[in-house]
Amino acid sequence: MSDRISVNPKICHGQACIDGTRIPVHQILRMLANGDKMEELIEDYPSLRKDDIFACLNYAASLAEERITPIEILEEAG
Repeated sequence: MSDRISVNPKICHGQACIDGTRIPVHQILRMLANGDKMEELIEDYPSLRKDDIFACLNYAASLAEERITPIEILEEAG
């Protein structure tokens, strides 16, 4: 999905993280949702880059657009 996001079962219990770090994607998203500014995050996490934050947002958007078909619809079709 992104060369900036990685999932490794040996790092952060397999949670999606910014590649080369132990910073979980959900942590960045939650801080942004709570009103933290991108510049503040970069200041607090020196290894973090703007492109990493954009990759987190893109990762979340990809998960949000996943199409889910409710079981009831499948049962009605069958």
